[in-house]
Amino acid sequence: MGCVSGRRIISPLVKDKSFHTVPSPAVARVEDLRINSGSFVQLLKKPFSDCYQMLRELGSGQYGKVYLAENQLTGERRAVKVISKKAETLGGKSKFISEVEILARLNHPNIISIYEMFEDEKKYYIVSELCTGGELFDFITQQGHLSEDMAAEIMRQLLSAVSYCHENHIVHRDLKPENLLLDSPVVADHSCTIKLIDFGTSCLYGDHSSLKQRLGTAYYIAPEVLEMNYNEKCDVWSCGVIMFILLSGFPPFTGKTDEEILRKVKLGKFSFAHEGWRNISNEAKSLIRRMLVMNTQQRLSAAECLSDLWVVKRATYRAAASEQVLLSLNQLKTFRAEQKLREAFLTFMTSRLMTKEYEKELTDAFRALDSNGDGRLSREELLAGYKLHLPLEEAEKAVDSVLARVDVDRSGFIDYSEFVLASADYQLLMSQSNLEAAFSMFDKDGSGKISSEELKAMLDTHSEVSEEVWTALVRQADENGDGEIEFKEFCRLMEAVEPV
Repeated sequence: MGCVSGRRIISPLVKDKSFHTVPSPAVARVEDLRINSGSFVQLLKKPFSDCYQMLRELGSGQYGKVYLAENQLTGERRAVKVISKKAETLGGKSKFISEVEILARLNHPNIISIYEMFEDEKKYYIVSELCTGGELFDFITQQGHLSEDMAAEIMRQLLSAVSYCHENHIVHRDLKPENLLLDSPVVADHSCTIKLIDFGTSCLYGDHSSLKQRLGTAYYIAPEVLEMNYNEKCDVWSCGVIMFILLSGFPPFTGKTDEEILRKVKLGKFSFAHEGWRNISNEAKSLIRRMLVMNTQQRLSAAECLSDLWVVKRATYRAAASEQVLLSLNQLKTFRAEQKLREAFLTFMTSRLMTKEYEKELTDAFRALDSNGDGRLSREELLAGYKLHLPLEEAEKAVDSVLARVDVDRSGFIDYSEFVLASADYQLLMSQSNLEAAFSMFDKDGSGKISSEELKAMLDTHSEVSEEVWTALVRQADENGDGEIEFKEFCRLMEAVEPV
């Protein structure tokens, strides 16, 4: 696979302006406050070194370097992308801001989680979850090519992430193996979890808008992008190229220079004549043909690819043990956040302080229930899970109850962070060290109390929230009426989490 360098960006990374977001409505009541893991992603002006210790460099790219760092308060290890402000003249700042804005919106088990941002006089810092398995690019290079089963497992995860992005009106625009990380080293049975990264080229788009920026990486770019008139299906083309490489070890469009590669991309002609395709199923080849279609109206959507029989039948993902799925379903049934402030603290703790190992258990349970792989749980999927353990009438009541209490954004689905929040075992989460760490992160001035201003600073809801809401939020834990939350008041609030 030596010819697949794929590391050359053919155009500056510019955020598309064809879609304008609608401001979120003002929040006048505590119960209307919407909190998710993205609410805690903020730009911090204090020195990065006050919060993290750099351990070693993990890699470098066009705009900066990635380091392994350790949170000095919690001990958690994170990946940190450091971007020099000198790169602003090359689009570095726009890339940084774009990536942060997009990632803060996303909530999917196969998309990298972002935690914090820092800025000083010379640099920007993006703190994200740590993936220890390296790039998919390097794994393919080592393997040469993958079995159909393993390729299908990877494609199922990739298409799930891409379909989720498209559902949320986000197009990635630079999908390639270098932008897919293995969450951990691949074990002997070749089971793996991938994470989609690098949303610096991504943008929001409207249902009927056309994108114009000519950007991407030569091997993976869709032909319509070269014509500067395209939509979200440019990502599906890139997925088709990735699938081709996973199965064969080489790209469908090759050349010694970018210009030669792009000429072949414009023609859109590729072949399965190479000997390496002899033992690949016709079903796999058929899916690739329907992804690498020049006419975007005939090209499959990411959701259609995800439901293709080759993906559904070949993916070898090993579902979570039935005991973990049952435990998660029971936790969902008994979950009670009750107070908005408690929900906020719980959301923070499950998104920031949960161990990687325990999060993987919950993720496996989520994926086992997510039968169509779209990254969210529908009523039908929840019902299918409960029907395995309850009579139909009880199962239907359980699902209705779960949706009423767990679907906090009222989307009609349980998304990934909602599932993790509601199915976590709080006896594991509520350790003294976690409680102290969570309180300290909210207590920004180190006074030993959390004020309404500090809550406001932490819960960046991207909405206009009245001061009365923040004051009312503090009152939910403020037992002595001093207008602030002390650590003992915080602990008593969190001790009331136990399900009923």
